[in-house]
Amino acid sequence: MTTASPFDLSGQTALVTGANRGLGRATAIALAQAGANVALGVRDVNGHDELVAEIIAAGVEALVVRLDVTDLAGGRAAIDETVRRFGSLDILVNNAGGGIGGPAIDVTEDDFDAVWSLNTKSTFFLSQHAATHMRAAGRGSIVNVSSQAGLVALPGEASYCIAKAAVNHLTRCLAVEWGDDGIRVNAVAPTFIETDGTSDALSDPVFRADTIERIAALHRIGVPAEVSGAVVFLASPAASLITGQVLAIDGGWTAR
Repeated sequence: MTTASPFDLSGQTALVTGANRGLGRATAIALAQAGANVALGVRDVNGHDELVAEIIAAGVEALVVRLDVTDLAGGRAAIDETVRRFGSLDILVNNAGGGIGGPAIDVTEDDFDAVWSLNTKSTFFLSQHAATHMRAAGRGSIVNVSSQAGLVALPGEASYCIAKAAVNHLTRCLAVEWGDDGIRVNAVAPTFIETDGTSDALSDPVFRADTIERIAALHRIGVPAEVSGAVVFLASPAASLITGQVLAIDGGWTAR
């Protein structure tokens, strides 16, 4: 008798925002390798043939959907399109995000609003709309990609830290409110990961050395697979009793 792996996502459908690069791309591929059909939420639907081919090579289906998370109407439409194509939405990964760096004294209202919209407002309202579909099915998993910036203070990143801290608490609030509907909500909070989004900062040898020192236990920069694997775990039956949690993937930074 063969027992299914608790990490098996066969027959499920996942939507990943910001799926074309970095953590989003790695997560989309990891979910496909675990057996899920994957909708790739991207701002520009052109030029993703290689990623689509890699997902199909895992033996599942791929769908590219136009999704700019700051366009909430478009985000809701992308969720609906995913459900129409695959019949359900079982997993939502709110991956898209980012910050505008600079001293807190210099942050403009426009910059603050932009960071809040990209990271926090989008996470709330896309989760809300996904939950309407998940509630009808009686199950679902939402994984928010937060940041260690939501757990510790990073100089020059005040608006980003605030936005990600809000995502962390939003994760708990939604988990408690939607648990009776069979919807689990968790978050991952990575440290600095080697992606195209961090390459400029990490190319500075002084900044890189300081970052490695602050990653207090392992003293190295992470790679995308070390985050995507945790997302798959939280989305999978292996985590069926886990909800409302923020998993720090930080090499020990916040343990110091």
